[in-house]
Amino acid sequence: MSLPGYILLAFSSLFVIVDPLASVPAFIAMTPNDGPAQRIRMARLACCVMAGVLIAFAVAGKFIFKMLGITMPAFQLAASIVLLLVALDMLRARRSRVQETTEETSAGAEKTDIAVTPLAMPMLAGPGAISTAILLQNQAVGIAQQIALCGCIIAVSLVSYFILRLSAQGARWLSPIATSIAIRIMGLLLAAVAMQFALDALRSLHGDWPFRPPGL
Repeated sequence: MSLPGYILLAFSSLFVIVDPLASVPAFIAMTPNDGPAQRIRMARLACCVMAGVLIAFAVAGKFIFKMLGITMPAFQLAASIVLLLVALDMLRARRSRVQETTEETSAGAEKTDIAVTPLAMPMLAGPGAISTAILLQNQAVGIAQQIALCGCIIAVSLVSYFILRLSAQGARWLSPIATSIAIRIMGLLLAAVAMQFALDALRSLHGDWPFRPPGL
């Protein structure tokens, strides 16, 4: 894959799975007594933590697999299932319990500072985002694509911060209908990404299967 193509894949995949738009309602609900300045500070810290977590797992993912004896095809299949579960919930325009649970949202509403938990983890840098970062690192060819992946993670964090910063003013700019449509579109794209990860895993295990039946 060319460098521009890899950058497009990495940024779009990470943005779709992080899904900052879907985090806005929970972010507002968990900070009912905080002013715009406090919300912006929490959004900034959360996005910094998210970037650090995803970069750390992208860099250390292969070493973790080696220590645990996990093969990449096995992880690709597991990650594709996680991403598909998130995508199906996004297609129904609802927040997936893989990314956050109602209990975590309720607990967050009682906290004075939600920046690290549950906003950064698991709402933004949840299992799906971590899995995607590791898979993208595995697909990177050469140092240029590895650096590009880190740049894409930082770019997604900046975009997420911009969205959360705007919502800190009260989210009056968000149209519920437009948000619902955007989430459904991103859910469809994420489902396609999940299926592609699964197909890549099957190809690595069985050559050209399922596109070429055995014996032909």
